[in-house]
Amino acid sequence: MGGAYGLQTHIWGNNWKTVLLMAGFPVLLLLLTYALFLLFAGFTGMSVGPDPTAGYFIWAGQALAQSWPFAIAGAILWFGIAYAFYQNMIDAATGAKKVERREEPKLYNLLENLCISRGITMPALRIMETDALNAFATGLHKGQYSITVTRGLMNTLNDEELEAVLAHELTHIRNADVRLLVIAVIFVGIFSFVGEIAFRGLRFGSVGGGGGSRRSGGGRDSGGGAIIAILVALVIIAIAYGLAIVIRFAMSRKREYLADAGAVELTKNPDAMISALQKISGNAIVASAPSEVREMFIENPHSDFAGMFATHPPIEKRIEALAKFAGGRVAVPVAAPAAAPAGKAGPWG
Repeated sequence: MGGAYGLQTHIWGNNWKTVLLMAGFPVLLLLLTYALFLLFAGFTGMSVGPDPTAGYFIWAGQALAQSWPFAIAGAILWFGIAYAFYQNMIDAATGAKKVERREEPKLYNLLENLCISRGITMPALRIMETDALNAFATGLHKGQYSITVTRGLMNTLNDEELEAVLAHELTHIRNADVRLLVIAVIFVGIFSFVGEIAFRGLRFGSVGGGGGSRRSGGGRDSGGGAIIAILVALVIIAIAYGLAIVIRFAMSRKREYLADAGAVELTKNPDAMISALQKISGNAIVASAPSEVREMFIENPHSDFAGMFATHPPIEKRIEALAKFAGGRVAVPVAAPAAAPAGKAGPWG
């Protein structure tokens, strides 16, 4: 595990995934835009041509042909805003506040010493005022990186364990995990926004009724074409949401193992990383944070069903890897000795 820190193939993989996410974004956005037009056409009866079914799809295609430059411009604007203000968005979603040395000297000094030992540029420090035990790193490039820890983590972990968690997050920065995570959060976030528009449009259409069919080419539609258009639109939206979930698989579970390994290499203390994970386990849920942001956390527990899409390996597996490959020791609570059966001597006679 010691050689995992700075693993070049992992960094290259993260960089390629970032490029692919950026390239796939406009394609998926246009697909969703077409689905929204098709949904609108089905509910309002907007159709072109004599065919009672194909007319809705033709109208949606024509609408997309006229509006795609605006959709792409909107995507570029969204990325520009997200690039400039993503940290503000994350801070607003989590309630994190930036702190300096004079406010949190112990935490600041622990991180500074780690950075000095490896010649790493010092990231900013932030604190979330919650009793949950968690931490995460953010940033797109040098000068923007930040590490956030919860108040509960600071109050519960000792200095060695807290240092291990900070080293874990520093490794995420060095391994380019945080850049991919931020891009994925922005990517998924805008599709959540588009999905909300679709949901509201669907609810409005169901409440407001379908109105009269507006056709430009004659013919008669008994309603079957509109139903087909609506169903196809909903299927496209469902596929887009499915792809948004698949994006989470781009955030490989391997990154947490590598960050644990990097923490051990930085601190030379696998036991501290193990004990930190043991204390975090079962106490990591930050209910106020959005689900996309929680993917950045050092631990993001899921229910059994949601675990199918989990981007974090179970803490037990991480501890097992630290014990097996880094020489860490897992502390086992000492059980009270059982009373010897009547009439028999104990183990020491």
